[in-house]
Amino acid sequence: MGMDSLKNMWKRIRDRHEDGELGASLVEYALLIALIAVVCIGAITFIGRSSSSQYSHFGNCWAKAGTNADMSDCH
Repeated sequence: MGMDSLKNMWKRIRDRHEDGELGASLVEYALLIALIAVVCIGAITFIGRSSSSQYSHFGNCWAKAGTNADMSDCH
């Protein structure tokens, strides 16, 4: 969904509101907010998993630092 599509959707929402179709506009607002929420939750989940593995790797390397273990994978 590109910026032009979002602009067109926003224009339709404003036009309907001006024409007195407030109920339809509210439904469209709700759908737009739901879409934004789903995208945000997906992004947070992806970033959380990625950062979790990074912290886990760092913790494992930190634990190896005080021992004579092979640290070739720690950089």
